[in-house]
Amino acid sequence: MPINIPNSLTIMRILLIPVLVVVFYLPFKNHLLVAAGIFAVAAVTDWFDGYLARRLGQMTAFGAFLDPVADKLMVVIALVLLVERHDTLLFTLAACVIIGREIVISALREWMAELGERTSVAVSYIGKVKTVFQMVAITALLAIDPARDGNWMLALCYLVLYAAAVLTLWSMMIYLKAAWGVIKDRDNPL
Repeated sequence: MPINIPNSLTIMRILLIPVLVVVFYLPFKNHLLVAAGIFAVAAVTDWFDGYLARRLGQMTAFGAFLDPVADKLMVVIALVLLVERHDTLLFTLAACVIIGREIVISALREWMAELGERTSVAVSYIGKVKTVFQMVAITALLAIDPARDGNWMLALCYLVLYAAAVLTLWSMMIYLKAAWGVIKDRDNPL
């Protein structure tokens, strides 16, 4: 396992997950702001580790495997924490859509890689936009206590999360459409 700067950032992101959970539940003043800060640091390192890997020529198979795992773990665990706090049907549906899509696309990418067609499901522009919306919404929602801060900011955060859920479905359809040709060809060889 090559330890370089990008891989260290990815490992740090995974190690921040239990810290996020503990801080989220600890009853100290501004614990939600600290939890949001931890998630924001993780979100920034998500972008930064990939940038550094390309820029420094430090791309590794280990990093290519671990980076998306770290991203999905952080997002899924943060959403699970938020579903408990923001316990509404629409919020829970949005979280389920985002988590479900992550599972579907991870499985699709793994299967396509086994077929030698990994590039068919490369990250799309819509997927990147979805990630930005998702990270912004989750960071802001972690900082807000809906029982205390039920205001326009909370409504805006919900709107951004719902937009992320819509973009999530859209990007999933793009990936499934890209893979459909390969799936069809494998099921119906000439």
